[in-house]
Amino acid sequence: MKLDIRNFSIIAHIDHGKSTLADRLLERTGAIETVKRPQFLDSMELEQERGITIKAKAVRMQWKGSILNLLDTPGHVDFTFEVHRALWACEGVVLLVDASQGVQAQTLNNCEMARRMGLAIIPAVNKIDLQNARVEDAKAQIRDILGLDSEPFLVSAKTGQGVDELLDGIVRLTPPPGAGHEKAPGAALLFDSFLDPFKGVVLLVRVFEGAFARQGKIRFFHDKALKDYLIEEVGYLTPQRKAAPSLSVGEVGYLICGIKDPASVRHGETVVSITTGPSSGAQSAPVRTSALKPLEPPLKPFVYVGMYPVQLGNAADLGRSLEKLHLSDPSFDFSLESSAALGPGYRVGLLGLLHLEIIQERLAREFNQEVIITNPNVRYRLRTKSAKGGSASGGKGEIQEVTSPAHFPGHGEVVSVEEPYVKVKILTPLDYMGAILELLKSRRGIHLEMAHLTPEKVRLIWEIPLAELVVDFYDKLKSISQGYASLDYELSDYRSREPLTKVEVLIQGEPCDALSFIVPKDKAFEESRALLERLRNIVPRQLFEVNLQASADGRIIVKERIAAIRKDVLAKCYGGDITRKMKLLKKQKEGKRKMRMLGKVEIPPEAFLTVLRKT
Repeated sequence: MKLDIRNFSIIAHIDHGKSTLADRLLERTGAIETVKRPQFLDSMELEQERGITIKAKAVRMQWKGSILNLLDTPGHVDFTFEVHRALWACEGVVLLVDASQGVQAQTLNNCEMARRMGLAIIPAVNKIDLQNARVEDAKAQIRDILGLDSEPFLVSAKTGQGVDELLDGIVRLTPPPGAGHEKAPGAALLFDSFLDPFKGVVLLVRVFEGAFARQGKIRFFHDKALKDYLIEEVGYLTPQRKAAPSLSVGEVGYLICGIKDPASVRHGETVVSITTGPSSGAQSAPVRTSALKPLEPPLKPFVYVGMYPVQLGNAADLGRSLEKLHLSDPSFDFSLESSAALGPGYRVGLLGLLHLEIIQERLAREFNQEVIITNPNVRYRLRTKSAKGGSASGGKGEIQEVTSPAHFPGHGEVVSVEEPYVKVKILTPLDYMGAILELLKSRRGIHLEMAHLTPEKVRLIWEIPLAELVVDFYDKLKSISQGYASLDYELSDYRSREPLTKVEVLIQGEPCDALSFIVPKDKAFEESRALLERLRNIVPRQLFEVNLQASADGRIIVKERIAAIRKDVLAKCYGGDITRKMKLLKKQKEGKRKMRMLGKVEIPPEAFLTVLRKT
């Protein structure tokens, strides 16, 4: 019997009520009797504490004879890749808008993403029960800003008002899955996975062709090793795992195949079934690729940090933890690196600073890994001098991409440096526009466009260097707009508008690569002074004077000193000849001179956590 299936997702700006609406859908469809805690699908402890969705979730429900597969998605811009993967498994989306806040930057971005992917868009206005709800304004913004002519559904995810009508609308307006060939070999999209400590990697898939049954064999279509896996269990999420005989065309569920190595699983991969002939052995099934939606390549990380274990010698454990974490979050990458100050560690690429905070928290909670994080950096593209030492004129010099200041070539070897720029879209009430424009100017921004979307709301489009965005831009924006402005951004291109330089920090004449950073030349002195002042208050005092220096373009630009601890060598001299006291002081001075020449300054790892955190 052919199943009546609807695959849909909920997309919205952060805090517009996606997870709460998912709670009501679970209750109304009978998937769970009563939600025991708010945001039921946000099962991760970190999600519950922060009140945000980090991982997309898939759950199967039933409503009036139809099977509804819901994929709940995050709203923060750093987790756009989670949204992107989830939408490939859907035919429709519920676009949620807060009745009190209206259309925000991520609302617009998610709507454009769904429209590009050809999905049915079902608008809904949430939080209509609030006293400050402006339902008519929200409906007007959906029509004027998003360009959606259909009448939005009015719901209150908190009270359940309008949820039944929304469920009816999902069944009516979301197209059923495409007509795949049920008797063809199985072909499915792997859109997510997680690690079960007892059963190995659990694959979350959307079936586009054929079927997958227990004891069948599968293979990853783009796996050059052509390794086959036996399906040990198949089923769907209700939201708990529920075993089933098979998964057929249009269904969303899971496969357990005894995969122990997380590195062998790549999200966005096509999973195909393997047919076995009586004499020919296992052969790859002829996949009907026309039935599969073409996946775009994953978003490349653009914020890079050094990540080192607090305890030296724990780099191998940290690497294994990152590998397991990468299974559930493939949007970050990591590679081994070594620091003279911190020892062996990893260079980790991420999609933003919130992404970094989440990764750091998950390492601590799920894997008991306390780490030291170095300054965030972006990927720079630079042209060095030619191999013969001449200038790289005419494009003859070598082009490199550098993600760590430690790998930045020395002074005199770089001809030009290009840094990534992002296109920033800000939606803000008119009252805060002046302060936001000043913020954008201070971050080396370039004005592109300004549009009055409504009499009270303005959209600003600027381009700014990514390095100016990743540190504290979002916090500053929320502060000066009292939380009303919203932000969305996308990578633009690489360009060289102003000269950049590498600032190297020297402690007692020794370079400390973990503290190096890249900065515009006109800001080198200011940034270096601020860093050395923080460092001066952190580095423990020694028995000798410690010199702190910042070097740029081959010269020292800032210097600080940490005074020596002075032992009172005259404490036991009660009177007597002055020459005896002078002799003791001279001996102490000579000893300090030798220690200054030979002494080593040990910086405690905890100091890096404070020094690298801008105040």
